[in-house]
Amino acid sequence: MAGNEQKYVASAFETNWIAPLGPLVDKFESVLADYTGAGHCAALSSGTAAIHLALEILGVGINDEVIVQSFTFCGSINPVLYQKASPILVDSDPVTWNMDPNLLREVIEDRIKATGRKPKAVIPVHLYGMPARIDEIMQVCAEYEIPVIEDAAEALGSTFKGKKLGSFGDFGILSFNGNKIITTSGGGALLSSNEEWVAKARFLSTQARDKAIHYQHSELGYNYRLSNVLAGIGVGQMEILDKFVSLRRSNNQFYSDLFKGSGITVHQESSADFFSNHWLTAILFPADSVLLNKEILMDALLEENIESRPLWKPMHLQPLYSESKMYGGQVSEDLFERGLCLPSGSNLTDSDRDRIADVVSKVLRNAQ
Repeated sequence: MAGNEQKYVASAFETNWIAPLGPLVDKFESVLADYTGAGHCAALSSGTAAIHLALEILGVGINDEVIVQSFTFCGSINPVLYQKASPILVDSDPVTWNMDPNLLREVIEDRIKATGRKPKAVIPVHLYGMPARIDEIMQVCAEYEIPVIEDAAEALGSTFKGKKLGSFGDFGILSFNGNKIITTSGGGALLSSNEEWVAKARFLSTQARDKAIHYQHSELGYNYRLSNVLAGIGVGQMEILDKFVSLRRSNNQFYSDLFKGSGITVHQESSADFFSNHWLTAILFPADSVLLNKEILMDALLEENIESRPLWKPMHLQPLYSESKMYGGQVSEDLFERGLCLPSGSNLTDSDRDRIADVVSKVLRNAQ
C-alpha cells in the first residue's frame, strides 16, 4: 500500500457507498480503460470471473473447444470447464515461455480436421508479466476468425511494441489478487474495445437482473461485481503502478547481476519489442546438474526463512486435466523441472536483497 488507498476507502465510508457498485467502481474502470488503452472495462471479483464471462459472452458451451496454453495457473483454464467445454492444451515457446504461435496454427488446423469445427476461442497468457508473441498469436487467430481472450492477469504494466498488454485481444483479462503487482485484496477486470460486450459483462456479473422495478431475471447471471470499497483500493494502487513496475524490474536486474556467470538463466526480454513488468522474477537451472538445481536453492533459502516456489505446474500434468488433449509439452515440462520463482515483491528492501545474495553466494560456491 502506498497511502492514498486508505483515503479512497474512507471516502466510500463517508459517502455510504459500501455495497457493490458506486463511484469508485466507475472511476477504477475508467482509470484501467485509459491506462491500458483497451477502450472499456468491467471491474469484477477476480480474473477467473473475467475469463468466465468472456467465454459466456462468446457463447462457449458443451462440445465446444477452447485452446489454452498448458503452462499457466488453473484460473486461466478452469472457466472452460465451468462452461462444460473442452480445453485443448498447447505448449509454450522456450523464449517467452508463453503460447507458441507456430504450434497454435498446427493445433487449429488439426482440430478443424478432427472435429469439422473451429475452436471457439484461444486463451494465451502473459506469464510472470512476460509478453507472449501476441502479434503472431493475433494474426493466426484472425486468419481463422477465432476470438482471443488475452490473459494479462500477471502483466499489468507490461507492453509489446509499446502497446499495453490486455488491449490486444477481443477480451483482455486483469487480476488484482493479493499477490499481483497491484491489488484490491481480491478482484479482476474484463477489458474490450467492444462496448456492448463490456455492458453485457456488467449485466451478467450482477445476477443478470432485468430492467424492472421488481427483481426479474431472464438469463443466468453471476455475483461477480467488484465492491466500491475494494475499487477504492484499486484507484489508489493505480496511482503508483508505474513505480511498482520500476521496482519489480529493479529486482529482476538484481537477480541478473547476482547470477551472472553462474550457468543459471534469469528470465528476461529477448528484444526491445518486449517490456515485462517482471511481476515475478524466475530463473532456470542448468540441465542435469547435481550440485546446482532448484531443490538445493529452495532448501537453502528456506533455512533462512526466505520463500521461493517452483514455476507453474503445466495443466496437462495436473490430475484435473490429465485427459485433456495436449499438443507438445516438452518445453513446459522442462521449465517446470528446472525453474524457480524468487522473492520479487515491490517492497523488497536492500536488507532483504543482502540476505538473498548471501544464500545464493553460498550455494554457488558449494556447486563449484
